[in-house]
Amino acid sequence: MRFVAKTLYGLEKVLSEELISLGAGEVQIANRAVLFEGDMSLLYRVNYAARTALSVLLVIADFRIRSKDDLYKGGSKINWDRYMDPDDTFSIVPVINSPHFGHTGYPGLILKDSVADYFRNKTGRRPSVDNSNPRVLINLHISNDTVTISLDSSVVPLFKRGYRQDQSVAPLNEVLAAGIILLSGWKVSATLIDPMCGSGTIPIEAGLIACRIPPGKFRQFYGFERWKNFDEDLYEKIKYDCNSLIIRSAVKIFGSDISEQTIQVAKANVARAGLNDVIFIETSDFKDLRSTDDIGYVFLNPPYGQRIQPEEIDNLYSMIGTTLKHNFPGNTAWLITSNKESLKHIGLKPKEKHILFNGALECVLLKYEMYQGTKKQGRL
Repeated sequence: MRFVAKTLYGLEKVLSEELISLGAGEVQIANRAVLFEGDMSLLYRVNYAARTALSVLLVIADFRIRSKDDLYKGGSKINWDRYMDPDDTFSIVPVINSPHFGHTGYPGLILKDSVADYFRNKTGRRPSVDNSNPRVLINLHISNDTVTISLDSSVVPLFKRGYRQDQSVAPLNEVLAAGIILLSGWKVSATLIDPMCGSGTIPIEAGLIACRIPPGKFRQFYGFERWKNFDEDLYEKIKYDCNSLIIRSAVKIFGSDISEQTIQVAKANVARAGLNDVIFIETSDFKDLRSTDDIGYVFLNPPYGQRIQPEEIDNLYSMIGTTLKHNFPGNTAWLITSNKESLKHIGLKPKEKHILFNGALECVLLKYEMYQGTKKQGRL
């Protein structure tokens, strides 16, 4: 079987490494996606255990078109009764970039008719469209003259883990948080600190990684559970295998925030994730914190400045740079922001730079190395 795992821009390589570790074959990196091959057990496993995938698609057909009519003909050749029954509901999500179609919604209507006519010609009945809660979600991707038709096995995006029912203002996407941690190369032997933790997403994702807890453990539903060929016994075995790897780690993870209200939200989310014995949350101002580990990691997702005055945000970024330099010697800091102007006030030279997206915002992820004493001494 051929699959497509979607992800956020900049996390394609991280996801490809995850997929390989989960047993995927023929892995190929694409734009905001990774292509791979495997069987149904792998499909279940990736949905349940991959930390940087947004959704997983099962490719059921691909072909080329020269006109709109070719899309209908191609859709009619698919054996739709392998995947659904005429009593099922379905919906189509079109992703279109083709000179054959001026309106992105029109190809979805063509494929809808193709599916409906397939069943009407074969059984005399046709499935209904349900855009709010379909039993089968079909993904239609057209790039120039190439058509790819897939079934969405996730339906609910995989960043919706299920542990975060409470959230602060502008929370970090869970997939992005996990991706940043995996990009950083953090090992559980090093203390991890998030001094502006908001609703606790980075500490929680780090705790899940450290304890080998699959991110799907808190989920209640996947799209593949509604498929005609869903194998419940196989899925239960995959969950059992993944959950059997869970450990209680001796890792030290700390989260803090200046807002007491925000900290209460973070604590509730940590408890919901079952990580109270791994993650320690407290109310604190970043400038008052000191590192307790000279090889520790600091992760920062400071305000980007959308709701703060320019002078205040510049002062905040200046404080971040000063605090990192003086209070966290020997540590490695990773900071994500969309505010490139205020970065000048940090006063530190980044060692690495990655472009990522937090929602629609293009962000930069920067790595800073805090040396013990002078830079020269830090390398001895």
